[in-house]
Amino acid sequence: MKNEKLVTGGPCWVELATSDAAAATAFYTELFGWQAETDPRPEAGGYTMLSLPEGPVAALVPLYAEGQRTAWSVSFAVLDADVTASKVEQAGGKVLMQPMEVFDLGRFAVATDPSGAAFALWQARAFPGAAVLNKPGSLGWVELLTRDAAGCIEFYPKVFGWSVNPSERYTQWGIKGADFGGMLVMGEQFPREVAPHWLPYFSVADLDAVVSTATGRGAGTLMPPTDIGGVRRIAVLRDPQGAPFGVYQAAAQD
Repeated sequence: MKNEKLVTGGPCWVELATSDAAAATAFYTELFGWQAETDPRPEAGGYTMLSLPEGPVAALVPLYAEGQRTAWSVSFAVLDADVTASKVEQAGGKVLMQPMEVFDLGRFAVATDPSGAAFALWQARAFPGAAVLNKPGSLGWVELLTRDAAGCIEFYPKVFGWSVNPSERYTQWGIKGADFGGMLVMGEQFPREVAPHWLPYFSVADLDAVVSTATGRGAGTLMPPTDIGGVRRIAVLRDPQGAPFGVYQAAAQD
């Protein structure tokens, strides 16, 4: 991720919906050195903020709907959630949850792209989103896994104004050329039951050590530590409750 500050249209927050909030809290706080604080208000539904010393970087919440899967979700910063929700529908997506107020923190909506991958819209008020990006223990990249690359390349620039940097193997998303994420086409290596989705990657200081700690605490390995083009070393894990997430070791200049 080239941006280290929040920008309109870019990823601003990630949340984990989990089947075991206590176990997930213990796992991630050990893995990334996060501090956890659960909102005591009953109407907050057990929402737990996860923070580094610089401030909040992510959150987790217990599953709240029957059939909901344990998974990370990605929110994108928008100036007007209602206007952006309309753009989603005009571009061929669906709005699953219409824009709603979240206390005095902001305005929130949930949508899917034409391939079915879910994402959230966040119109900030008192809470802008992640206090840290692209630093060890924080969000550093977001990746769309889809079976409809052409449809998504058409959809997301219409909704968010993203720039598109395509290549034969991997497409990168950006804002004014500053890339923050990518798109991977789901081939035969992905079972048909795996739905299109957004995958967060967290920056880490020592990727191999983090993978070792994660697997030692019950995580699964979807992609072992792998060097990508001599520039990045990445891995994809599944936490003990089943939520996939990525980790990467940023280049020295990052």
